[in-house]
Amino acid sequence: MAAPSGRSGRGLWGAVVAAAALLWLGARAAEGPSAAEFDVRPGGEVHSFSRSLGGYTCTFTYSAQGGTNEQWQMIIGVSEDDLLFSCSVWRPQGKSYLFFTQFKAEVKGAKIEHAMAYSQAAVGGQSDVPLKQEEFEITETTVSHREGKFRFELSKLMIVAKTPRDEL
Repeated sequence: MAAPSGRSGRGLWGAVVAAAALLWLGARAAEGPSAAEFDVRPGGEVHSFSRSLGGYTCTFTYSAQGGTNEQWQMIIGVSEDDLLFSCSVWRPQGKSYLFFTQFKAEVKGAKIEHAMAYSQAAVGGQSDVPLKQEEFEITETTVSHREGKFRFELSKLMIVAKTPRDEL
């Protein structure tokens, strides 16, 4: 059975490849992965958080309601051969209790090969719970909610992007 191709990465194969690539990137990153914690704040205002590494940038933009601030984390990495850039944004406690009205993760300097969004992140023996395909969309540089389809739950985003390469 051949693996499906394309950017979506929404199928099982894409999720497996994305997870494997992120683990590999974390272990073998040329400059070392860059991790940062940040607060996801409710209140309905649009907020952004960005990190850059090796000429590549990941920006997470969102608006949320309900509850109080939640501690989230962003980890970015560049592969040793500089061919892949990864960006993961998630709530380490697993499930967010905020009501997300919108979200978008954007990469600069690379094109998305695989991406996935989850309503619940894996913790304590639990598995990741992916969003339904119709809830979000993936372009060459963004993963974002789909207006009218997104069900307001988000706990994790994973992106693996291919970096441009100079051909001889």
